[in-house]
Amino acid sequence: MQTKKGQSIEDASMEMIENEIGVHNYNENEWPIVRRVIHSTADFDFASKNKLIFSENAVNSGLNALKNGCSIIVDVNGVLGGLNKQNPKDFGNKIICNISSSEVMELAKKQNKTRSQVSMRLAASDMEGGIVVIGNAPTALLEVIQMINEGLIKPALIIGIPVGFISASESKEELSKLPETAFITNIGRKGGSSSASAIVNALYKLIKQELIS
Repeated sequence: MQTKKGQSIEDASMEMIENEIGVHNYNENEWPIVRRVIHSTADFDFASKNKLIFSENAVNSGLNALKNGCSIIVDVNGVLGGLNKQNPKDFGNKIICNISSSEVMELAKKQNKTRSQVSMRLAASDMEGGIVVIGNAPTALLEVIQMINEGLIKPALIIGIPVGFISASESKEELSKLPETAFITNIGRKGGSSSASAIVNALYKLIKQELIS
């Protein structure tokens, strides 16, 4: 009974978002993702001023990777906490978050790097063909970009929407310039863990709708 009530609230929320946004330029695969981010943040800027940007074939690349059982590498526990845990189980996706490991802490101190940078390097082998999800740390996104430029990794999709004032906007701009890399990002300082996990959850929802239809 509570599930139905929860679902009806979500449906009403989605309808409200549809009505308030009205006409938009997102396609049928992109819009459900944008709408899910707005739903998770109550921030309509993600469809306008701080709008989400999709590279060509970003959504399809992410969907195919998830269906093929790719790993999902996240920057912080906040992203991890926002994911619907049943979805990765259904498709055999391993979720990796190294930020709190003792090895990361030791290496970060030794190398004079942030934990976010080190945690990305440690997950390099899982990033090949995987999905990298960054909602909090611009340094993590910049490190992943550097790893791609070094030819170390080729993720299937990068979801890069770190929040903040230092390097957040700049890291997203750098991501948007990467050639032959599928990405979902946004403009400006806004972003965050809830937005990042909402994008992943929306991708899974698209897969399930595809399987039903």
